[in-house]
Amino acid sequence: MKEMMKNTNPVILELKNITKSFDNTQVLKGISLSVRAGEFITLLGSSGCGKTTTLRIIAGLELPDSGEVVIDGESMGQKAPEKRNVNTVFQNYALFPHMNVFDNIAYGLKIKHVSKNEIKERVTNMLSLVQLEGFEKRMPSEMSGGQKQRVAIARALINNPKVLLLDEPLGALDLQLRRQMQHELKKLQKKLGITFIYITHDQEEAINMSDKIVVMRDGIFEQAGSPSEIYDYPKTSFVAQFVGSANILKGYVTEVGDTYAVLTGEYGTMACKKEDYNIQEGMELVMAVRSENISIWREPKSPYYIQGIISEKSFVGGMLRIVVTLNDGTQVVVSRQGINFDYENGERVCLEWEPEKAVFVDMEGQHEKED
Repeated sequence: MKEMMKNTNPVILELKNITKSFDNTQVLKGISLSVRAGEFITLLGSSGCGKTTTLRIIAGLELPDSGEVVIDGESMGQKAPEKRNVNTVFQNYALFPHMNVFDNIAYGLKIKHVSKNEIKERVTNMLSLVQLEGFEKRMPSEMSGGQKQRVAIARALINNPKVLLLDEPLGALDLQLRRQMQHELKKLQKKLGITFIYITHDQEEAINMSDKIVVMRDGIFEQAGSPSEIYDYPKTSFVAQFVGSANILKGYVTEVGDTYAVLTGEYGTMACKKEDYNIQEGMELVMAVRSENISIWREPKSPYYIQGIISEKSFVGGMLRIVVTLNDGTQVVVSRQGINFDYENGERVCLEWEPEKAVFVDMEGQHEKED
């Protein structure tokens, strides 16, 4: 597996076995994470998985039931939000409607009694940074969603936080503006070198912006890694399906080679990269293969293939999406570029892939990796 370039900066944030419950419902179940200075980390998960609670605990807006938050080497304990040297950008911007852009951005400096000359200089620099020069006297009600978001970001950054927390900050924007702001935010983060902890439920947004993605599910961290690690090497069937919608297939091991293993199921035989797992014949295992890595043929081209019937074809996002229903009713999605495809619904086909394009998932607890 190709490792992402390691960040050698010091650890700026640590979560140590954080738990949190509300009304006897455990929302966080002992999560731990180390974040290095200058990283762009995204917490990715569906609604209710614990993303926002995690962010609020980092910010000090909620206190954990147990565990510890450490920022820049210092345990936060019950330290108030304003004492933590972190700032938060919310989806709804949370701008003061009665203040103009200059006063919104300058607010944090004013309550710290920074001199007027320094405030003016820092606000002017921040307006330039977020491309809002000349907007000083504009009221929030006179601005677009993207402009308001820039003001909210400028207001958060002007205090030079160690960590900037962003709670679905682009969620209220339309798709085109959202993509534009993704690019601008990433560029801004790299320019400033500030650590960003970003929340989203949008997998494409996470992949496009992050140095590291932490996939959350039901109050736990399911997997953490670079975007390519999460996409190409998911550890669980949940991650495989949540990020990129991989196909999940099961079978019994009938052959073990040096670099691959073969599973046999009701619908055929499937080759999968062995990696360094101690795989034995007879084991029942689960594998994941992405739709773009599957070839579709009328006749098999290799000894390892599965069979099914084409049940649906549709053109989605510039890709042709073909659904193949296997003998046991399992549906496999195959995707390919272009709209031309001379196979018809109801036609029986063979599906194949290269062993290195498939990975075993849900291996934890079955057996350990080899040393």
